[in-house]
Amino acid sequence: MKKKSNSFSWRRLGLGVAGFAIVAGGWEAFAASGVFSQALAPPLGKIFGMLFHLLAHGDILKHTLYTLLRVLVGLTLACVIGIPLGMLMGRVRAVERFFLPLISVLMPIPSLAWVPLFILWFGLGNITTVLVVLYASSYPVIYNVWTGVRGVNPLWLKAAAAMGADRRALFWKVVLPGSLPFVFSGIRLAFGRAWIAVIGGELLAGTVWGLGTLIFDAQEFLQTSTMMVALIFIGVIGLAVERLVFQRVEEITVARWGMIAGARR
Repeated sequence: MKKKSNSFSWRRLGLGVAGFAIVAGGWEAFAASGVFSQALAPPLGKIFGMLFHLLAHGDILKHTLYTLLRVLVGLTLACVIGIPLGMLMGRVRAVERFFLPLISVLMPIPSLAWVPLFILWFGLGNITTVLVVLYASSYPVIYNVWTGVRGVNPLWLKAAAAMGADRRALFWKVVLPGSLPFVFSGIRLAFGRAWIAVIGGELLAGTVWGLGTLIFDAQEFLQTSTMMVALIFIGVIGLAVERLVFQRVEEITVARWGMIAGARR
């Protein structure tokens, strides 16, 4: 049984590597096709050469650290605000009726549309960028938590109440575990939207350090390979967080509790 599991893991790894190889081969063919000059579509050798150059000088790591900190701060604030609010909306009808119309109006507004206003209020720099991330990532958390709480099986609540559980016990023993898959889905979606928002925020808010700033500066000097390196870093960080954080937390909580079939990634 163990041998089968290990071989399946190697098979998944092979398929993942094959996917990256196909994309890399497609890009190399596109760069060599002559549709654009190599200044606009650099080959892989030039991109990886720039990667090693930026790593050797350390600038790419500093840019990445600043961007990642802005994402973590904004996402943490979104969870601190969004999870309790979503829980209250799912459990208290008056709270739901008060906040749901407001959220329905604000959620479709792109986060980057607020950047000029935030700049006027808070100036250029970190505060504006973090607020853009907070705005972008709050709504997926609130909406998914609210949906998860409302979707808890009523039979579970009735069974727990019949066994003498009070409101506090119902929340901690039934509602919270039952809604956790939706909570994690909301945080995952919020993380993706946070990355979109932080790059755009750094482009517009005039930050000194950050991957968005690096992309903007590289575009000004037609350094396409630098822009591609920044995009690679964004993708690698997203993959690492998904595999090492979200998937691991899911495995030791909702998957172990039987709330989902398991993390099959």
